[in-house]
Amino acid sequence: MTKKYEHIFFDLDRTLWHFEENSKKVLVAIFNDFGLHRHIEFEDDFIQQYYYFNDLLWDRYRDNKITKDELRGERFKLTLNHFKINNTKLANEIGDYYINESPKQTILLPHATEVLNYLHAKYKLHIITNGFEEVQHIKLSESKIGHFFDQLIFSEKVGVKKPHPLIFKKALKNAGATTQNAVMIGDDYYADIYGAQRVKMDSIYFNHYQTPHQYQTDKEISCLSELIKLL
Repeated sequence: MTKKYEHIFFDLDRTLWHFEENSKKVLVAIFNDFGLHRHIEFEDDFIQQYYYFNDLLWDRYRDNKITKDELRGERFKLTLNHFKINNTKLANEIGDYYINESPKQTILLPHATEVLNYLHAKYKLHIITNGFEEVQHIKLSESKIGHFFDQLIFSEKVGVKKPHPLIFKKALKNAGATTQNAVMIGDDYYADIYGAQRVKMDSIYFNHYQTPHQYQTDKEISCLSELIKLL
């Protein structure tokens, strides 16, 4: 990429903060501490079902079909119901535990800190996230990467979620950036890349698992370390 950027906008979850690994640590603890082995034979089955319902509900939340509280309240209820555990009290207790413990986890994607150190010396770095504000602040603080970022743009504050153009326009305005001197980096094509495309902002698609696709992208990487050569 030959353009001279001044601002780099990152997504957080699954782009810098390793959602799968951090979430798995907490879900394994839940499986053991709440005695779910008495009802579910394999912890991996529990974890995979949670991911399924969590992703489903996040899609609905992003499309404004459910609220934040509904997302948080339903994902473990649906997961337990799948295994014939109809216990709302238990689902709520597990949900509270997950909300408290998950953002404290500190596993980052490979090379994240190295790359942020490199980029921070050359560019102004920012975050644009659909994640909940209070949770994302904890993740940034606990994983010791919060100091790299100048502006943090939360969909909750803006009132719309990625890929809505308004959140990108608000982010650019807050950062004092333009579509000509900024680039968006994220793992979610629809939210991050398509969202950036809607405001004619350059983007880099972080396809960590090298999932086959037919998306139109400006640039694609599978490891954050590739950003050192690109930028």
